[in-house]
Amino acid sequence: MSTHRRYRIEHRTAYHYSDTVSASYGRGYLRPRELPWQDCEQYSLVIEPTPSDAADSTDVYGNVDSYFHVTSSHTDLVVTGVSVVQVRRPELDLAAAARPWEEAQVGAVDAEGVEFLLASPYIQITDEVREYAAVSFTPGRPAGESLLDLVHRIHADFRYRSGATTVGTPIPRILAEREGVCQDFAHLVVACARAHRVPARYVSGYLATDPPPGRERMVGVDASHAWAAVRLPGGHWLAVDPTNDQLVDERYTTVAWGRDYGDVPPLRGVIFTDAETSTMKVAVDVAPL
Repeated sequence: MSTHRRYRIEHRTAYHYSDTVSASYGRGYLRPRELPWQDCEQYSLVIEPTPSDAADSTDVYGNVDSYFHVTSSHTDLVVTGVSVVQVRRPELDLAAAARPWEEAQVGAVDAEGVEFLLASPYIQITDEVREYAAVSFTPGRPAGESLLDLVHRIHADFRYRSGATTVGTPIPRILAEREGVCQDFAHLVVACARAHRVPARYVSGYLATDPPPGRERMVGVDASHAWAAVRLPGGHWLAVDPTNDQLVDERYTTVAWGRDYGDVPPLRGVIFTDAETSTMKVAVDVAPL
């Protein structure tokens, strides 16, 4: 299998409102990051109706944050991000992965480490989380082995069920009910690592899903995906996908990372309207080039 791949990614979000919207403010994370293993060759953001103001900025974590303001009256708003990305398989630092996980623990003087160590709005660090993680983080165990064991256990212990949770479902409930979606499992990996004073971050992006042999690739079946990255001894980050029980490879396009989902949503916004109802449809297509 090739260790590098190229994709055209289209992420389309369509809102429909039951009454006229006089103004919409929106911002979100749709542009893939520039990384040692990833090049964003092209990117465009198309908003209908055309916004009166739009801009890109870079947040504190190095993610590109897109902002727009639509001032013309509308009942439909469509936001489409299109990018062309080349992704290589990230290199695994085998020496770092072989060192005891305790060597990745951080103190207060490690500014980057502390940023991804504390509880955050979607990451609750409870005794139950600490106990669940302790089965994998046993004394002296190699960091890579501990992390992969945690990922494997989450994949085995929890059922993937679309609609079982919302973005704001607290981790104690996910632990109790043993089901959720990719965001939940990513949050759980992050919480488990942080519970043992190991920095971890939430990552959002896309996963290319190849069709079975002999079948045509279906458009629109791919979706936004979420995984976690945990810091190994020496500062190297290892990205893992508990939803699929594997290391992140060249099928994963990284868009943004933060403390949790709340730092890097694809889109969020404010509207001014008397509309009582609205619908949102999201379609993502990850097409190999």
